[in-house]
Amino acid sequence: MEPARLSTVVHLDADAFFVACEQARDPSLLGKKCAVGGQERGIISSASYEARACGVYTPMPTVRAKAVCPDLILIPHTSGLYGRVSRQMFDLCESLTPEVQRNSIDEGYLDLAPCGFRTPEEVEAAVRGLQSQLLRELKLPVSFGIATNKLVAQIASKLRKPRGFVVVAPGDEARFLAPLPVGKLPGIGTKTEASLAEHGLVTVQDILQRTPEDLRAIFGQDWRGMVDRARGVDDRPVETERDAAKSYSQQETFGRDISDFAEIERVAKRMIDELLPKIRSDGKRVRTLTLKVRYPDFTQATHAHSLTTATDLEAPFYPLVAPLLKATWTQRRPLRLISVRFSNVEEPVAQLEMFAQDDEKRRRLAGVLDQLNRGGRDPQVQHGHQLARKKTKS
Repeated sequence: MEPARLSTVVHLDADAFFVACEQARDPSLLGKKCAVGGQERGIISSASYEARACGVYTPMPTVRAKAVCPDLILIPHTSGLYGRVSRQMFDLCESLTPEVQRNSIDEGYLDLAPCGFRTPEEVEAAVRGLQSQLLRELKLPVSFGIATNKLVAQIASKLRKPRGFVVVAPGDEARFLAPLPVGKLPGIGTKTEASLAEHGLVTVQDILQRTPEDLRAIFGQDWRGMVDRARGVDDRPVETERDAAKSYSQQETFGRDISDFAEIERVAKRMIDELLPKIRSDGKRVRTLTLKVRYPDFTQATHAHSLTTATDLEAPFYPLVAPLLKATWTQRRPLRLISVRFSNVEEPVAQLEMFAQDDEKRRRLAGVLDQLNRGGRDPQVQHGHQLARKKTKS
């Protein structure tokens, strides 16, 4: 007799991660309306659930956040804290299973199949134990979703935050997803969700009740993939660091230590311009941008931000550079080196054709620029920030 199939794929998602790290350092912030972010001209990187209840969200401008929540406690970024806590969080995960995928600084996947659990109760007890350990040792609230695959586990982990715990039994994937809003599925953003509502597609179940002809007209060539996602079908494996999950990175050591913010920002954007054509050429898309700075004494700091949806276009990443640089370069000493890294590499998930026209236009234009710039060291066609950087050299 074959052993019963178990849900062994776990998605963990730290709750209000940056704020939680600061609250662990200063317990007086617990239960308060607080947020991590820049000052008057910055943005909110993370908000407590009390602040969210007042309308504060990420990445809201700080000025707007203070307007909607006048008693908001604004916490400056603490250099090195979030990366250190993230490493500790994932190290504790690896004490449970060796199969851990670190997706970003505050979320990832675990596969408990190698642990030899025989019953759902054993799996649930192990994950609840991990959840309690993270809260006890790191003072870190984390939400968990458990399912048979990554897609369903990720959706489950986000349903009952903070400190959520949702288990989807094998065979219940479609039933679990059916009543949820279509916006819970990957590849469907807020604007697309509103547009789908005009077609009568409000819940995931609505997708499964439509004919193939209707779905093809609405979703285009990816309609079958959308049906699979609506049914909770996903065969992606949990990829550990040992699997050498691909990333794209570039760094530049300055000829002399510099402290010109605008110049450093231009260098970072130039590296984005140089990495994205390679990503497009590989047929990939990326979700997470990490900035690293190194000081003359070789101490360094990193900061990352993940987009909601993976992309192969430069434009979504440009606005992240200045906030990430401010969050990372906190000491304001001259810098020796800066690096840019793209991770969370994904295969393209086709967006709805009727709702992704702007992205497709940008993608075609980017392809033309890639062709023009191919083969030479100096690009034939440059972005404005590249030209600005050259002017500073002359």
